[in-house]
Amino acid sequence: MRTPGLRGRLAADTELGAGNMLARVLAHGADPDGPALTFDTAVDGHPAQAPLTLGQLDERVAARAAWLHEQGVRPRDPVAVWATAAADMVLSFLALARLGAIPALMNGKLRPEIAAEYIRRLRGVGVLADDAHTALLAGHELGVPVLGTPARAGTGDPAAAPPHYRHHPDDPIVITHTSGTTGVPKAVLHSHASLFAATRHLLSMPQAQGTSRILNALPAPHTATVLMVNQALGNRAQMFLLSEQGGERVLDAIQRWRPDGVFGFSVTWAELARFDLSGYDLDSVRLWFNTGDCSHEPHIRRLVAVGWHDTVTRDGVARVPGSLFIDGLGSSEMGHSMFHITHRADTDRYGRCIGRPYQFTKVAVLDADGEPVPVGEVGFLGVDSPSLFRGYWNDSATTYRFRQRGWYLTGDLVRADAEGRYYHLDRAVDSVDAGDGRRFFTALSEERILATCPDATDCTVVIVAEAGAVVTDVLLELAAGADEAEDRTERVRAALGAVVGATLRRVVPVRSDDIPVTVTGKVRKVALRERYLTEAAS
Repeated sequence: MRTPGLRGRLAADTELGAGNMLARVLAHGADPDGPALTFDTAVDGHPAQAPLTLGQLDERVAARAAWLHEQGVRPRDPVAVWATAAADMVLSFLALARLGAIPALMNGKLRPEIAAEYIRRLRGVGVLADDAHTALLAGHELGVPVLGTPARAGTGDPAAAPPHYRHHPDDPIVITHTSGTTGVPKAVLHSHASLFAATRHLLSMPQAQGTSRILNALPAPHTATVLMVNQALGNRAQMFLLSEQGGERVLDAIQRWRPDGVFGFSVTWAELARFDLSGYDLDSVRLWFNTGDCSHEPHIRRLVAVGWHDTVTRDGVARVPGSLFIDGLGSSEMGHSMFHITHRADTDRYGRCIGRPYQFTKVAVLDADGEPVPVGEVGFLGVDSPSLFRGYWNDSATTYRFRQRGWYLTGDLVRADAEGRYYHLDRAVDSVDAGDGRRFFTALSEERILATCPDATDCTVVIVAEAGAVVTDVLLELAAGADEAEDRTERVRAALGAVVGATLRRVVPVRSDDIPVTVTGKVRKVALRERYLTEAAS
């Protein structure tokens, strides 16, 4: 149920931020019986997949806030949350934010020893962990007590909850973490204002199609899910949150729940590309929204071929076959995607184009000294935005290592064209500097291979520089029924182009399980390079 003028009032509300959206939506007159969130697990006896109303959500959050307050949790107290269910993550975030505490949301797939070290480094006051993760922490020195499970927190008395903490814009509101490609993840801190800056901008604009009934296929502990929960509450949208983001799980949820928008990471779209989508009922989808790493063209083309979207014609708004795909580039640190580009079935601007920056963002392409490079040249991406994170928790050295001349350095290599569009070539750590001004890009190479190899659903390029020579290996994940014995070397070499193609050593068919990934599904290319260097040495 819509509340007329609500989005405009929220956008103008100076007290509103990432820590009090639920309370402020109700304060502005939203119907407590209106829609809120739906979880894929039971919540305090409320059945799985049964929507919680706004009032029910507020009551469940108040119950947890009361229980946590009884355990001694107070404003600005960091509390780690380690669980699997999306409901545990989201309700714990909302309850801790209500108290003014700082939820530190942890991906349930972290290895126990990594999770324990991460908790120690937080130097917080306690841990909320579900039964499975409580068992995994047994025997590890955490430095803080395990307070209980998120489910037990739900047994609190809502009427006993203290008044909602009044946030200052600079108050810390949540700690999430990076993918942890090289060990213990970095703890990313956002404030009440920073994690709301993009949402405030979007609330001031007409609501986009495909954002009324949302399937959230983003990892529940990620910054992106916190953003999406606030956006859904502000838009008075319905949202179904998945605890697991595998391709089959997402397709099943689309068919059953009939969303008009699906939000996720590029790894999920790559998984969907392994399925014959014509065998699924995806007609409800108008919009796919990607954040994190930008997506590959073949994966996008498969998705925009299904569903539908509205377009404006001379005769008014018309329904057109084929959905929209909004691509971009984001990270936990950015607080929201910094770029956006919309793809349809009839668009062809790919080649890792991430589009133009959002209005709330300033970007630059920089050399190693932090100076802008000419248009068309490759450089390091620097961004400046009110949505940027406040720093890495308890790690000022790393925080400032990624700052230069007023820019936050994202670790990405990009170029801009004369029309103000940006193209993502690679993560800097995944590229290889071959000297003499030559640099080899793994992500751009993967894009070219997938665009010319229709029997490959995904690929990983490993480029290794050793003893003055560069060697490239290509790991291909093939479609069902594809001939694994076929020699694709020359086809791949041609796709790579003359320079990179000359370094090609081998093309290897692999299974997805053969590729080491982080807890959010990113390929650990550094680990692959180390593996290949070790093999070469032996």
